Amino acid sequence: MKIVVQKYGGSSVSSLEKIEIIAQRLVQKQNEGWRVVVVVSAMGNSTDELLNLAREIVEQPPARELDMLLSTGERTTMALLSIAIQKYGAQAISFTGSQSGIVTNDSHARAKIISVRPYRIEDELERGKIVIVAGYQGTSYKSEITTLGRGGSDMTAIALAGALGAQACEIYSDVDGVYTADPKLVLDAQRIDTISASEMLLLAQQGAKVLHDEAIAYARKHGIALYAKSTLKPHSGGSFIRPDGWPEYALKDAEIKPVAIASAKQILFFRSVANDCIAVMKAIETYKECIKILSIHKGWQECSAILDVWNSVSPEAIVDTIMQNASGAAYCSLDYANISLVGQDIGREFDIVQKALKLLDSIGVQLIYYDVQANALNFVLARTELVQASNALHTMIV
Repeated sequence: MKIVVQKYGGSSVSSLEKIEIIAQRLVQKQNEGWRVVVVVSAMGNSTDELLNLAREIVEQPPARELDMLLSTGERTTMALLSIAIQKYGAQAISFTGSQSGIVTNDSHARAKIISVRPYRIEDELERGKIVIVAGYQGTSYKSEITTLGRGGSDMTAIALAGALGAQACEIYSDVDGVYTADPKLVLDAQRIDTISASEMLLLAQQGAKVLHDEAIAYARKHGIALYAKSTLKPHSGGSFIRPDGWPEYALKDAEIKPVAIASAKQILFFRSVANDCIAVMKAIETYKECIKILSIHKGWQECSAILDVWNSVSPEAIVDTIMQNASGAAYCSLDYANISLVGQDIGREFDIVQKALKLLDSIGVQLIYYDVQANALNFVLARTELVQASNALHTMIV
């Protein structure tokens, strides 16, 4: 019998009404002949609420105790969903990350999965039960509860799909797939029907929020096929993230061209003398669960960094941490946005770089800074110019 792993994010399970709708859908999926495993996030913004409670006591709570606290959010969801499924006539059982056999290293807040032993899940599937798993968490080899960091529920679902040999891993959220740009910024943005794992990884690394970059990297490494779908429109096409190397897409994947735009509406932009990169790295280590690195460059005489800061932490606190360790020459600002034009090897094509710069110049965008990487072009600019610049660069894709 075929196995499907589905993951539902916080917005998808933010109320009892939504949980019951998902429960009915899962019962139907089982009735269609699938063995069903479901990974759930915490309800709505409950993870942020728990984090804020801890920070009311102390700005930097002990990582171990924070993991104990934050892991309760997903446990609440898994139990409620199991109860709802049983209400609609199917057998179900809920498991924590540790009960599911997810073993991690001993790093708290951003633990890494080192093995998956889904024996209990397999046993319960054999008994005809729908299995609900708390995402975002596991247990270390020291038997400590650990969390996987932001986007950890994606990682849970993908890791379980690989370990179980699932035919499909479906990631459900409030968007119906991967788009060529943020539809809120670019009205002409198009849903991408299929994208390679490598291209999706590039997008996620540059700040696209649909799927977590570490989860995509795991799927890419293990050849796991993913579907990004909408909870509200489960029967729409969504986006298929295919493993690299599928023969029928060989020519398409060989093309050097921009595939999408990722944007960050508020970034931390840092520029200083070369040695001050150490100050940035100290801040990243301190706030590692709250920062995504979009770009760090260290030259002979200067260094620069573009960081996406999660909303759950005060960005000003990160600035303070950097400036306390940086020299007097350092410049650090939260006043800007970042646009990343993404595509395999586009930074190696002078014509693509030149065209992007000319497009922005032609509409009067004043760049604060730009960074050319092998697979991404980053543009730091005023937030007021984000929409105009995004629409201009999007013409290079459609």
